[in-house]
Amino acid sequence: MTMYGPPVDLSFKNISRLTDVWIDEPHHGLRPLKKNSDMKYLSVSLRLSNNHITDLHDLPGTINHFLAEPLHLAWLDLSFNKITHIDKVLCELTELRVLYLHGNNIFILSEVERLSMLPHLHTLTLHGNVIETNKTYRNRVISVLPQLKSMDFSAVTKQERCLAKIWHRSNKRSYLKANLH
Repeated sequence: MTMYGPPVDLSFKNISRLTDVWIDEPHHGLRPLKKNSDMKYLSVSLRLSNNHITDLHDLPGTINHFLAEPLHLAWLDLSFNKITHIDKVLCELTELRVLYLHGNNIFILSEVERLSMLPHLHTLTLHGNVIETNKTYRNRVISVLPQLKSMDFSAVTKQERCLAKIWHRSNKRSYLKANLH
């Protein structure tokens, strides 16, 4: 079994495009990053927070560039950037368990549904985005991602799960009525 090291930390690099970080070295933390023979990092975590990233088009290439086992990426921090959409490339990260998207500019709440393609996702942050101002925000996210254990650094309770189910059913009915007449 491979031992995975600390996150590959590419935060605070002042980058706008993901490809800009390819020529850079990750920050060194208390625990050293280990590399394989191809000089890729033995980590399942990637930190790209506090940059100026607007689009995730080059995310798969960035993950492949830095990680020895890109398909095993389990933890991704994209917080405090300028991301406006939940890009479909995130759905390709099927082993993702933790995704931080707080402090961005995401404004279309329905795009959260794309993350339902991630079967292992149990921790998600979206606070500090425009979508948070929608009064159905938390219910809607929990209803489309029922496997979440934590949302916005707060545990998802049984009661919230129950309310989200009810909310989902009643809104589905309203949607069907409105679109069938």
